[in-house]
Amino acid sequence: MAEYELITLPNGIRVMHKEMTNTKIAHVGIMLDIGSRDELENEQGLAHFWEHMAFKGTKKRKAYHIIDRLESLGGELNAYTTKEKICFYASVLDLHLDKAVELLADITFNSTFPSPQIDKERMVILEEMSMYQDTPEDAIQDEFDEILFDDHQLGKNMLGNKATVNGFQQSDFFNFLERNINTEKIIISSVGNFSLKKLMRLVEKHIAPVPHKIHNTPRILFESYSATSKEINKSISQSHMAIGTESFNIHSKQRIPFFLLTNILGGPGMNSRLNLSLREKHGYVYGVDANFSSYIDTGVFAIYFATDPKNLKKSISLIKKEIEILKKKPLGQIQLHKAKQQLKGQMAMSEENNNAVMLMMAKSMLDLDKVPDINKLFDTIDEISAEELAILANEALDWEKMCSLTYHGTE
Repeated sequence: MAEYELITLPNGIRVMHKEMTNTKIAHVGIMLDIGSRDELENEQGLAHFWEHMAFKGTKKRKAYHIIDRLESLGGELNAYTTKEKICFYASVLDLHLDKAVELLADITFNSTFPSPQIDKERMVILEEMSMYQDTPEDAIQDEFDEILFDDHQLGKNMLGNKATVNGFQQSDFFNFLERNINTEKIIISSVGNFSLKKLMRLVEKHIAPVPHKIHNTPRILFESYSATSKEINKSISQSHMAIGTESFNIHSKQRIPFFLLTNILGGPGMNSRLNLSLREKHGYVYGVDANFSSYIDTGVFAIYFATDPKNLKKSISLIKKEIEILKKKPLGQIQLHKAKQQLKGQMAMSEENNNAVMLMMAKSMLDLDKVPDINKLFDTIDEISAEELAILANEALDWEKMCSLTYHGTE
């Protein structure tokens, strides 16, 4: 990707900007290196609850004024929580950049967590939990993490549970922030047709005054993986299944080759090996995918699919067969070239989305202390050999070391 500009404020918060001249939209976000894995046992779901509560009141705004501030201008205000990150972000016409920066700073650093709003929002989150439980393709992915990571915080559901969500009070939010806020692990990221100088005038006014703060609470590393299987009967018509294993962390040199291998096996393309086998050839599934995600200390490889109960065992056999082929039969020269071109094309197309670029820059800076150059990534992909992929498949896709979770359809 094109070069970005980076400035570190005296309080440790870093500001990064990529100027794009072919757009009228400004994308800006504040990303914090805080997530659900930073919760204590009695705080499960608090990070996600904080994301909700940031929109419910600050020292100078009530909930409606937060919602209306940018939407009345045609803009969008949003947020998300992951196991390691919380992000508040906005997209607006660039002439309203000042309003977006000010509002994001306000909800991130000045939330008051009013008690009446906590009571209302806990009901919303409980409904969100029920919605996920009624959607097996979503629920199985969360529950699979619980199996893979066992009692580790990475295995806890980000939404929390009914007991914790019902118990949260105003003081819990302030205590969580006090313990976890580290201004040296906060990124202000922006993409748009404006200069860094213009952005900095707004940052100096609204974000530079945030006090410098460092917390030294280390994350508990995941070190106790073991293969586990679980089967659950549910009142659903299909059987849903997740199969996977612990994988490579964000710093591993094998991460990019394994991402290519995962893409070949079950990536988003209709020509993935799992899709061609399970859907196109046999008609067992509507969709099947393999995905790979990394954290600071570990990673997850997982395959998800749903099928008629009578086709479950046959689908598992086909998945195992495709994995064995990757292990025993290195890709031919043409196959490997096509796989590399497909992955590079997918990566390049993702850079056409300026909002995604803004978020990617922030996450990369927090995780890697840099934003990878796409041309260097392409060079890394080009250097991957068929033999390397076959060796990697044998090392990382041991069927005997995989966890599995099955929802058996009983209707």
